[in-house]
Amino acid sequence: MYFVIYDGDCNLCVTLVQLLEQLDQGKRFQYASMQNQATRVHYNITLEDCEMGMILLNADNPEQRWQGSNAAEEIGRILPMGSLFVTAYRALPGIKWIGDRTYEQIRDNRYLLFGKRSATYDSAYPICKTDSCQRYLSGISGGPQADRS
Repeated sequence: MYFVIYDGDCNLCVTLVQLLEQLDQGKRFQYASMQNQATRVHYNITLEDCEMGMILLNADNPEQRWQGSNAAEEIGRILPMGSLFVTAYRALPGIKWIGDRTYEQIRDNRYLLFGKRSATYDSAYPICKTDSCQRYLSGISGGPQADRS
């Protein structure tokens, strides 16, 4: 399981998270917005970290993390058949450098280019820290999502 920390106020970021939610349906990824202070504190993520772009954490080892375009590539690699595309992308001379610079430009201008949401988006597949929340999301339990924190 991996945790995606995204900008829940960014229209582009939320659209990409919603696409990933549809593709994955919580099987490999759970999500929290950068605006969620409790998550940031729990995983030792600073506001400065958030300014550098999305963050991907390994749920089994949260110290293992990817940020920015590296996080996007790792998400792609984890998805079914994604490693073929990411390997090809990384193998093309200069493409990784161009991808990194493009990510930085979009990250730094995302609100100007794509707009800012009026309300922070909370994922349908939130990061869970309790067993009962995991059971609920897995469909084993029919209980409410009250244990999400």
